[in-house]
Amino acid sequence: MKRIILSLFVFFVVSSIVTAQEIRLNAFSKYVFDDKVDSYYSSTSYFEGTIEGGFQWGLGLEYMAHPTKGIELKYLRQEAQVPMSYYLNGVKTKTFDVNINYVLLGGNNYFKTGGKVEPYGGLGIGMAIFKIQNPESSSTDDSAIKFAWELKLGTNIWVSEKVGIKLQADLASAVQSAGGGLYFGTGGAGAGVSTYSTMYQWGLGGGLTFKLK
Repeated sequence: MKRIILSLFVFFVVSSIVTAQEIRLNAFSKYVFDDKVDSYYSSTSYFEGTIEGGFQWGLGLEYMAHPTKGIELKYLRQEAQVPMSYYLNGVKTKTFDVNINYVLLGGNNYFKTGGKVEPYGGLGIGMAIFKIQNPESSSTDDSAIKFAWELKLGTNIWVSEKVGIKLQADLASAVQSAGGGLYFGTGGAGAGVSTYSTMYQWGLGGGLTFKLK
């Protein structure tokens, strides 16, 4: 998956520079809401916790293949805290620091209104990269790459020919991102839970969009 995304990124950048009639740079700033993750396999094999909401930022490069169609590659990042309870030789409760990074490739469909307001909807697929800091050891981290997708609705409000204000609501998901190969526990993979929980993050915010070419 990682190699596929990197190959798509190189192809996207090269083709955009060579053939694009319009390229947009999109800057994102939004708040993402809490999401609960849990898995109960047995009375001695479970976890439950909350990926706390917070500030998320990102950048996107968008190639306008058509006046109403855009192809966008973007990066999003959030630094979250995750209070977690799990069973490992008894019930344990800890708060983990988690860095969540999305790399998504998707499409946007714009609805021309004839004015400065440009509504749009879109979707994207890619990967979510997690890095978890073990609170018991500063040198022991756990990390994983998971399949991710995104749905979004928003609008651009153009304040000049080249600059617009972006308003957007979206839903991003990292599939089977907690449990299984990515554990919250002592020594990285210590909780020993064999089932998964998918993460869903609702986001609300905005940003800026710039026409570069």
